[in-house]
Amino acid sequence: MLTQLQIRDFAIVEQVELDLGAGFTALTGETGAGKSILVDALMLAVGGRADSGCVRHGSERAEISAVFDVTGNQPAAAWLAEQSIEHEGECVLRRVVGSDGRSRAYVNGRSVAIQSLRELGALLVDVHGQLEFQSLTRRGRQRRLLDEAGGLGAEVAAVGAAFQDWRELSRKREELEQRSADREARLDLLSHYVAELDALDPVRGEIDSLQEERRRISAIGRLAGGAAELEQLLGGDGGAEQALGRAQSVTRPLLPLDPALEPIERLVGEAAIACREALGELGRYATSLEAEPGRLETIESRLAALESVARKHRVEPGSLTELRDQLSAELAALRESATSLAQLDRRLAERRESYRRAAERLSAARRDAALSLDASVSSLMQQLGMPGGVFQTRLGLREPPEPSESGADEIEFLVSANPGQPPGPLARVASGGELSRISLALQVATLSAAHLPSLVFDEVDAGVGGAVAEMVGRQLRALSEAGQVLCVTHLPQVACQAGQQVRVSKLTEGGTTLTRVESLGPEDRVEEIARMLGGARITERTREHAREMLHSARSAPTGPDAPKATSSRGKGSSRARSGRAGSTSDRPA
Repeated sequence: MLTQLQIRDFAIVEQVELDLGAGFTALTGETGAGKSILVDALMLAVGGRADSGCVRHGSERAEISAVFDVTGNQPAAAWLAEQSIEHEGECVLRRVVGSDGRSRAYVNGRSVAIQSLRELGALLVDVHGQLEFQSLTRRGRQRRLLDEAGGLGAEVAAVGAAFQDWRELSRKREELEQRSADREARLDLLSHYVAELDALDPVRGEIDSLQEERRRISAIGRLAGGAAELEQLLGGDGGAEQALGRAQSVTRPLLPLDPALEPIERLVGEAAIACREALGELGRYATSLEAEPGRLETIESRLAALESVARKHRVEPGSLTELRDQLSAELAALRESATSLAQLDRRLAERRESYRRAAERLSAARRDAALSLDASVSSLMQQLGMPGGVFQTRLGLREPPEPSESGADEIEFLVSANPGQPPGPLARVASGGELSRISLALQVATLSAAHLPSLVFDEVDAGVGGAVAEMVGRQLRALSEAGQVLCVTHLPQVACQAGQQVRVSKLTEGGTTLTRVESLGPEDRVEEIARMLGGARITERTREHAREMLHSARSAPTGPDAPKATSSRGKGSSRARSGRAGSTSDRPA
């Protein structure tokens, strides 16, 4: 719900702050005072198109802030949560437009893209009338409105789920088919590669082992010489083994004389043992240095083969085993792809059949809902100044008949606003005023549907008067019981039905034209309704009629219990006509 609208330096508005509440609010004032400017400013705040012309002359920028209470508005709250924007039940949309036409947008103080602002605005407010934000003419909105009017949420969800299942499986099949497009050529190539790798039979870690063995064989002479020298130092004449033996011979006789020599004697003994073990290992090592004849050539040949295949596949030689596994798996998948495609085709046919059944149930439910909606809206059109008007919902199958998340139906609202005129598309046949009233009829006919919390009607009463105008006002009041309704109106019959009335007036100060906006109290409302009834000269009799209209509006029923309008288009009500007559008769000659 819109709770506050702040406007600064927009068009002819210098500064305005308007507080709003739930229910029906009428925006009234003389023609040209700037009532529609408030609607234009609101549209700009929720993502409308901006240009330098909207900035007040002599100002650097225009600024509009719209404050919404989003408590209970789950779609808007979900959008804010998705964008990680904190709100605590309140959402402030701010739009700044510079004199150069550039604009910036903010949501709760955070800068956002205009498209993002527009997405959020579509969840907060809907404007009906002769304006660019008319959602009613869009096919998607018409479809959603029909589904909401018929309470078809479960059927729509079932179609959406069936469509998602079908689309996911279809995507998998496309991927598999794409991989199999050059299946035969790829099969031949992979078969050759895998056979080559199988013949080579690389072993994990083989490269490192071969390279280490090659280094060892290449240095076998030096290693053998070193081993022989070590053996001489440890076990030869005068070597370490003999020296340690002599050390033990010297130490043992001294132990009885001084026990402190025991640790030294033990260490010498351990060193002697280690020396003998080292000599044994040296013997075995020297034996292992006797390389197999031709082994080095074998190693070099094997390494060359591994490195050649690795270069061919542009991988490291150590990755050949992983490459073989990868290519073998791809080869197996390709060999099985024909079977997999056939299985997927069967599953895909099953999913499509499930979707078809769900779509047919939704289509049948939509046909029933359309009959009810058509009758209700057509009836309301008679009451809203379009005698003989007909509303029809045309349902046809989408072409081509591919699955869709919204079902198989093409939905279009048709209307005939005049007797004898064949119904045509709503966007092309209805005039601006008629479209506004048809929008109102649709909103009233679907009060149980999930509506936006704020609805704005700009001159929904265009071209009507009298009892029809009174019925328009009552229907707006009935609609406001489910949320918030703002209506720009010139008719007292409509304005008196509002719970809140805002007067827009234009004044000139110092050669500058400004717009003033004020919320009216009870007596001010009487004066404003009297002005709308009587014109330039307001008499006490006109004021009495204004009071009578306000009193009657408060006690009049709305919705199904409201009386039907019978007067023809353009004629004023008895109260309205007598009010004007009284005003005229009391004027001085």
